Amino acid sequence: MIERGAAQTPSPLDTIAERPISQAFPSGAHVAEVEIDMATGAVEIVRYTAVDDVGNVLNHTLAHGQLIGGIVQGAGQVFGEHCEYDVNDGQLITGSFMDYCMPRAHLIPAVSAVNHTVPSPNNPLGAKGVGEAGTVGALAATINAICDALAPLGVRHIEMPATPERVWRAIRAAQKAKA
Repeated sequence: MIERGAAQTPSPLDTIAERPISQAFPSGAHVAEVEIDMATGAVEIVRYTAVDDVGNVLNHTLAHGQLIGGIVQGAGQVFGEHCEYDVNDGQLITGSFMDYCMPRAHLIPAVSAVNHTVPSPNNPLGAKGVGEAGTVGALAATINAICDALAPLGVRHIEMPATPERVWRAIRAAQKAKA
């Protein structure tokens, strides 16, 4: 039995080692241009441009696919992905693709995606992460494009998902506040 505060002799089987992890974060800039139907609240992405630095790209097809897939996933979260639960029993209501708004190809037109390569100095390949770059950029670019388009009306914020109903309600509330 070892008393509290007493020093323990390390076992020869205990090994403690540490190595600094090489960090190689991607970076980039994403811009979305949207059009909003003021009568219905429907939002359409008319142009999307992404410039990312994912370091040296080892497989251009896979990297491009990951970026585009991430962009669609991020935009899908902004425009419709939302889990809903029954308030009485906590049962998931949106448990199938019949009830859950999943992003589809028509959500975003052709994406102009460019890789601005700056090799990472932290690993021999000069590679950086690519998996999250599209998703992170798309979230900010698309929701900010909606808020920017509605700013002249006085709308400053919209909760995600920015469904047509939520956008329409924000437009009507802003118009009512100005009246």
